[in-house]
Amino acid sequence: MSVLVGRKAPDFTAAAVLGSGEIVDNFNLTAAIKGKPAVVFFYPLDFTFVCPSELIAFDHRMDEFKKRGVEVIGVSIDSQFTHNAWRNTPVEKGGIGQVQYTLVADVKHDICKAYDVEHPEAGVAFRGSFLIDKEGNVRHQVVNDLPLGRNVDEMLRMIDALQFHEEHGEVCPAGWIKGKKGMSANPDGVAAYLSENANEL
Repeated sequence: MSVLVGRKAPDFTAAAVLGSGEIVDNFNLTAAIKGKPAVVFFYPLDFTFVCPSELIAFDHRMDEFKKRGVEVIGVSIDSQFTHNAWRNTPVEKGGIGQVQYTLVADVKHDICKAYDVEHPEAGVAFRGSFLIDKEGNVRHQVVNDLPLGRNVDEMLRMIDALQFHEEHGEVCPAGWIKGKKGMSANPDGVAAYLSENANEL
């Protein structure tokens, strides 16, 4: 399993269903994010079990992603037509409804291989999530096995941490959440932070 943190996010062009419902043949990551931060997340298959709960969880938090200026892009090995059918299936019938973000069709498995999240036996993607900054660099990644649904709120926390660091230059200690103090990345900063906050860690 590759660690992409600190590296450029692999670019890709593929068919996709946009958040508007439009089907396109040449969705390109770099063009779509245009210098904005993005979350690219992989999931195994449409019309399965854990997956709809995750995709709906992302959709329910789209206002939070938009407030932070973050693009959300889902990827699986299904075709754009299967993505479209799943979007057009009501939630109460196992669908995901009209999710507001792009679903990319990785039918040749090129994208999940580039991000190194392809399951070695099942041939589908693990539940990989990648936070990409405005310069196109991966700053955070987490990969769950197939039975383990991810925590979308944790991705929002990581976005907040990255944006806090970019704005203030301070680093974010364990369990940091928006509104909490950061830490200066030097011995004095560590000492000052721990003297006030060590009991809360």
